[in-house]
Amino acid sequence: MSVDSSWPPIPDARGCRRVLFVCLGNICRSPLAQGVFEHLIQGRGIHNQFTVASCGTGDWHIGQPPDPRTILVAERHGVKLHTRGRQLDAAMDFARFDLILGMDRRNLEGIRALGCPPQIAGLFLLYAASTVHPHLDVPDPYYGGPEGFDEMYRLILLGSEALLDAMLEVR
Repeated sequence: MSVDSSWPPIPDARGCRRVLFVCLGNICRSPLAQGVFEHLIQGRGIHNQFTVASCGTGDWHIGQPPDPRTILVAERHGVKLHTRGRQLDAAMDFARFDLILGMDRRNLEGIRALGCPPQIAGLFLLYAASTVHPHLDVPDPYYGGPEGFDEMYRLILLGSEALLDAMLEVR
C-alpha cells in the first residue's frame, strides 16, 4: 500500500452523483470499483440516482472484458461486472462526471496528462473520502497472484463505502 499526502481529501462530496473510476487499463481495479459501487447503491435502493462508469488511462484493453481474476473475486462477493475496457475520453468524461477517482496517484497523473486541468474540483484518489486513510493507493494486482485481487477487493469495498457515505452525508 502506497500513501501520498499530496492529493487532498474530498472536501465535500454531498450531492455528487456522477462517478468515474479510473485505473491504468480498465480491466482490474476500475471495473471492480464500478461494480462494487453499483452493488452498494443497488443495496441501498438508490441506484437510479447515480451514473457510474469506469475507464483506464491507457488503451491496451479497449473493448476487452475485465481480467478473469477480477471477475472471480467479484463473483465471490456477489458483485456483477458488466463493463468493457475503454480509455478515458477527456472531452466527454471531464464534462460528464462530478467525481473522477483514480485508484492510485499514478492514475491521477495519467488523468492530468490526458488533459484534465489541474484545478478540476472532482479529481481525487478513491480513498479521498476515507477519514482513516485519505491518501491510500489501491495497488494494481495485475502481475501478482490471487491474494492481490482479494486485497484489491477489500480496499475497493472500504474506499467505496466511505465514498458513498460522504456523498450521502453519512458520517
